[in-house]
Amino acid sequence: MLLMPWAEILRRLPRVVLGLILFGVGIAFMVAGNLGLGPWDVFHQGVSDLIGVRIGTVTVAVGLIILLGFIPLREKVGVGTILNAFLIGMTVNVVLPLLGSPEAMWVRAALMVGGPVVIALGSGLYIGGGLGPGPRDGIMTGLSKRGIKISRARTGIEVTVLLAGIALGGSVGIGTLWFALGIGPMVGYFLPKLTLPEPQVPAASA
Repeated sequence: MLLMPWAEILRRLPRVVLGLILFGVGIAFMVAGNLGLGPWDVFHQGVSDLIGVRIGTVTVAVGLIILLGFIPLREKVGVGTILNAFLIGMTVNVVLPLLGSPEAMWVRAALMVGGPVVIALGSGLYIGGGLGPGPRDGIMTGLSKRGIKISRARTGIEVTVLLAGIALGGSVGIGTLWFALGIGPMVGYFLPKLTLPEPQVPAASA
């Protein structure tokens, strides 16, 4: 686990939880808009359609499976890592039925455009809280520590899951392109503004 006093963890926890909930809301927006999903969610939706399980449940299951990859990569697991594995998918399962399946194109377009913005805001909150990377991010950073450039690791993982999702019938469209082009700059905008400073560790007494 990440070394941090419990009082500091509890102080950061609400913003991390809020960030993960917003992340799940953003995914639900894009699923309801049905104009294309981000690479991981194309995969999650493809698996969901294949086995008849809700997409949020698949998201949780995949996250937990990926956590096993932290063991050989010796990647640290934080409170935020565990919460990420559960909360995002659970939120998708709660929010998606509330959104239904809108037919008006302007509503679908608004959900598609707004989804990545909400995801980026949520990412800034939960990553900036410093309680541990999400399972998918942890695999990427773990590979980078073993000599694979982080850009190559990210691209390789995203392309692989996207192709697998397409093969399984996941939703690809203009929303996929919007996510791919927009998520990086938007997270880059929100993250510095929402990152909490590192906690001060008292110096050891002489």
